[in-house]
Amino acid sequence: MKRTKAKKYRSEDSERVYWSVHDSAAEIDWSKAKRVVFPNLKPTYSSIPIRMPSILIEELKSLANRRDIPYQSLMKIFLSDKVKEELAKKY
Repeated sequence: MKRTKAKKYRSEDSERVYWSVHDSAAEIDWSKAKRVVFPNLKPTYSSIPIRMPSILIEELKSLANRRDIPYQSLMKIFLSDKVKEELAKKY
């Protein structure tokens, strides 16, 4: 596929309109694209309601108190560790 030369846009709005109706495959050589990491971006958080037995919450609070961190932070650590562990498993 023949690539066209990169366009210059008058504004971000005009560029947004252009890309809403054109395919980037004709203008961008995606084979030369490189994966990038943005280490300074803050993660997006979502609040979720979760029902847990009271005794489990009390035990989490006790463990968190020993580590001198909020119990919700400890829950995030535990969940993150378990998710990483599960994702690493070969099924």
